[in-house]
Amino acid sequence: MESKEGKSSKHNSGNSAEDVLAGVGPRLRALRRARGTTLAALAGETGLTASTLSRLENGKLRPTLEQLLPLARAHDVPLDDLVAAPPTGDPRVHLRPVRRAGLVMVPLTRRPGGIQAYKVIHPPAGRAPTTKLQTHEGYEWFYVLDGQVRFVLGEREFRLGVGEAAEFDTRVPHWIGSADSRPAELLALFGAQGERAHLAPSEH
Repeated sequence: MESKEGKSSKHNSGNSAEDVLAGVGPRLRALRRARGTTLAALAGETGLTASTLSRLENGKLRPTLEQLLPLARAHDVPLDDLVAAPPTGDPRVHLRPVRRAGLVMVPLTRRPGGIQAYKVIHPPAGRAPTTKLQTHEGYEWFYVLDGQVRFVLGEREFRLGVGEAAEFDTRVPHWIGSADSRPAELLALFGAQGERAHLAPSEH
């Protein structure tokens, strides 16, 4: 005869698994929105239907490994991030560079939503895919780690060197890039709108 303690343990374990799966949908939705990607576009990336993706995000469909693997690849995050796997005791941060629109962006934060931190590497001057000024909702801060940075904000232009920082309202037209023949490395902080603008392909 099974003890009450054994039944309780199994019951709690089941709830824990259900809680983990219940959290997958909101994380998938947050990651997709942070990238500014539609369900239709994500369907093309993953081979899953837009209907399936919608049901996964709404929690109406229990996710399988076969569905989560292509989604993790599409969002460029570890599979553990999608299922919120419990900590393993390993304090190391595994950084995975993202290459978009001529930039190399190394995410330093792993939680979707809120303020995101990136190390951003801009190509040498003249190799940027665009010099078109952009605008979007939000506020941005960056710090120059290496190289020289050309920063255009509205009708003003600045040059920043190692150790210098800038913060600005991203609703003002702006552009950031290397000022010379070397790549420029920055530490950047921005919210979802800024992250979307930087990760989306630039227009020439």
